[in-house]
Formats: sequence, C-alpha cells, structure tokens
Amino acid sequence: MTSGEVLLVAVLALPALGALAVAATPHERSARVVGTVVAALTLVAAVALRAGRDAGWSAYLPDGNAGAVLPWHTVDLPWVPGLDLRFHLGVDGISWPLVVLTALLTLLCCGYSLWRVPTGGSGKALVALLLVVEVGILGTFLALDLVLFFLFFEVVLLPMYAIIVGWGGDSADLAAVDARRRAARKFALYTLFGSVLLLVGVYVVVAAAGTADIVALTGGTELSRTTQLAAFTLLAVAFAVKSPLWPLHSWLPDAHTQAPTVGSVLLAGVLLKMGTYGLIRVAVGVAPEGARWAAPVLGVLAVAAILVGSLVCLAQTELKRLIAYSSVGHMGFVLLGIATLTATGIQAALIGNVAHGIITGLLFFLAGAIKDRTHTGALSELSGLRETAPRLSGLLAFAAVASLGLPGLAGFWGEAFAVVAAIQVGGALWTTLAVLAALGGALTAAYLLRLLRRVTHGRPTPTVSGLGRGIAGAEFAAWVPLVLLTLVVGLAPTLVLGVAEAPVAALVGVLP
Repeated sequence: MTSGEVLLVAVLALPALGALAVAATPHERSARVVGTVVAALTLVAAVALRAGRDAGWSAYLPDGNAGAVLPWHTVDLPWVPGLDLRFHLGVDGISWPLVVLTALLTLLCCGYSLWRVPTGGSGKALVALLLVVEVGILGTFLALDLVLFFLFFEVVLLPMYAIIVGWGGDSADLAAVDARRRAARKFALYTLFGSVLLLVGVYVVVAAAGTADIVALTGGTELSRTTQLAAFTLLAVAFAVKSPLWPLHSWLPDAHTQAPTVGSVLLAGVLLKMGTYGLIRVAVGVAPEGARWAAPVLGVLAVAAILVGSLVCLAQTELKRLIAYSSVGHMGFVLLGIATLTATGIQAALIGNVAHGIITGLLFFLAGAIKDRTHTGALSELSGLRETAPRLSGLLAFAAVASLGLPGLAGFWGEAFAVVAAIQVGGALWTTLAVLAALGGALTAAYLLRLLRRVTHGRPTPTVSGLGRGIAGAEFAAWVPLVLLTLVVGLAPTLVLGVAEAPVAALVGVLP
C-alpha cells in the first residue's frame, strides 16, 4: 500500500479502534486520555492526507469521460463481489477540509471531556461515542461508493441519539429527562425519514446505472434524464433534512438545546455538513440534470431558511436555542451557493461549511461555559457578563462578530460570495433571491448584536453577579484553535478555496 492509502485507512481505523480501546480501559480518566490521544493521532493523519499530492492538488480531472474523478489518494478493495460493491475511499479538495475540521472538533471535544464530563453517564462512554460519531462522519466524507456512503451516513444516528439522551439536559429531574428524550426522538425520526429517502435514491441510481461507484457516476452519463430527476429529488430531500433546510429544520433547535456542549459542537460543527457535502458530491455530481431542474426551488427554500432563521433568532430568549436557529440561517447561505450551480457558488458553499463549523463550534463551547456557570440560558438572566467575566464576554463578542460575517473573519467569505453567485446567475428570480439573502445577512447582524447587548452589557443580574470563576486551561485549549482558525481562514481563504478550485471547476464543467 502507498502512504496515501495507509493514511486513508488510518483516518477511519484510528477512531474505530480507539472507541474499542476506550470502552476496554477500566479506569475512567485513563479511558478519556486514551480517547484524546487517538483523536489527536486521527487529526495528524487527516492533515497528512494532503501530503504527497502534486500537480496543483486537483481532484476532478476530465479525461474523455466527462464525469471522471481523480482523488488525491484512493483505496479500492472488493467488498461484496456478488453485488459489485467495493470498499472505495478517496479524498480530494472538496472533502479534505471537512475531514480535517471533523478530526479537529472531535479532538477538542475529547480534550474538553478530560476537564469536564456533563451530568449523566460516564465520561468513558461519552468519549467512546464521540469517536464512533467521528468514524461515521469521516467515512461519509471519504466514501466513493454509494452504498458505503449510505452506511457511513447512518453510523452517526445511534451514538448521537445516545449522547443527547445520556448526557443532555440541565438536570436529572423527570421533566429534564423527558425533554431530552423527546429531543433525541425527534432527531432520530427526522434522520430516519431522510435515511429512507436516501436509501431509495441510492437504489434508483444503482439499479439504473449498474454501478455504485461515485467516480463512474459523476456527470450523470449513466442515467437518463427521468432517472436523474427522480434521483435528485429523493437525494436532495434526504440531504436537506440533515443540512437542515427549511421547513425540515425543526429537529435542530430541540437537539441543540438538549445536547451536552460537546454534542452540540459536533452536531453543528460537522454533522450538518454531511447533508451539504452529500448534496454537492452525490446529488449534484450524480444527477446534474436533476440539479439544474430543481435549482430554482432549492434557491427559494435556501433564502427562506436565511430569513426564517434570522427572524426567529430576533425573537429568541434562550442562548443555545438562538445559536441553533442561527445555524438554519447560515446553512441557508451554503445551500444558496450550491443552488446556483456555479463555481463561485459552490466555492462559497465549501468555505461557508468550514467557517460555520469553526465559528458555531466556538459559540456552542462558549454557550455551554456560560450555562455551566450560571445554570441558565435565559438571555434576560445573563446581562452584565462583561462586568463579572470580561474574558468570557470578549470571546463571545468575537465569535458573534465572526458569525455575522465581518470582513477579515471566516464567516464573511461564504455568505458574501453566495450572494455574488446568485447575482452572477442573473434573471429576476436569482437577483431577487440575492437581495433577500443580503437582507437576511443584515438581520443576522441585528440578532447577534441584540444578543451581545442583552448578555454582555447592562447591569449584572443575580445569576451573573456571583460569577467569579475564571476560564480554565482546558477551556482555553479547546477554544483558542477555533479563534485562530477564524482569523486564519478569514485572512487567507485560499487555504480552503485553493485546494477546492480545480475539483469545483471540473464539477461545474460536467453540469448541463
């Protein structure tokens, strides 16, 4: 095996074996240390995937077959020979940033668990489940076989359900337990609904094309127009549930509100990206005619998500719930970029994915820290934070300003260029969508500034007045990488856009 193949296998094998090692380690804290070390090694392997690829890091390279794909590294082994299914993994400039983001956030969550374990089950079990979730997310980003993609896509369901039920909520009283169980059930039911549609969509594609290989299927050359329309509809709705796209978003606020801090960070940071990544890699790549046909509808729903998410945030009175609804709006910009089916729009979606994962992960870490200290998430009970906890208040202000899309920070590029892409498409519909999306951006600034006014300013409330605890070293260790990445991606967006430029250009080239 080449070094690239070894790294691809290691990125999946390390967290999978690590979860087993954590479960088998008898001592509680030692198990969490083992999990953190494994997560660190996984991040090293993920970053190293870029090494060894020359010629501009391109991935989609047309070679006579318009849909051909050439990833940086691949592993292609027989899996189910009777059904012509293969264990086919690959990484390119579209998937690699998300692979690294997943590995980083998992490491930060495991490291955070060394310092604080939420009430509920054992920390050892929580870290093991986080590693299993990581396997599912990484496998989704690396799979180049549709059936394998579907299996990895489903791996995250049960462990995330267990994380919400086992460690979510604010207390152990019956009402809190019931609330987190309802949120977990809602998450599971919506996800299962999307999974059924995804399975049917995969079956439609594989039955019509005679292959499950995403490499061979890219460009839609193996599928008739009718098949592409049906397949894209099924796949797009399935991925819209995970993204989440309005009006299929209602599971998200409840899941975020009830999930423990580390669960919310992974849920918002990378789990939602499984939907948008699948939309680009599978739905648009495999059924481009269906994508072109459905693009106006997807654009309208994306802008509706931006506006609805922002308006609901303006009325929110609970901190984690506000951040959760903000994700609906921010992911709306990602989906708008995809809907334009232009190189600018898809590039905007890719950097928007990464920026949202970094910034919203930081916001949920900070929201969890505030709630742990004050035992409340009500905005009316959190005013005056800068007077009693200036460092925590300053970090919250930084994350909020990054989230509203200030130029020079990571959140700017995806949202600004999604609007630019819609204008470039032209026509009355897309111009109107661009104007409404820009209005949604202004509303984003309004609700985040309202959040800061309510929480950081004013006279300290009783819950905040007694806030004397500083920021722990473990908290700084979890937050500082996200702060630095917010600055680095904002100032040097080519770190994401550069590696994706060639594959995105070639993908757009196969669209009708």
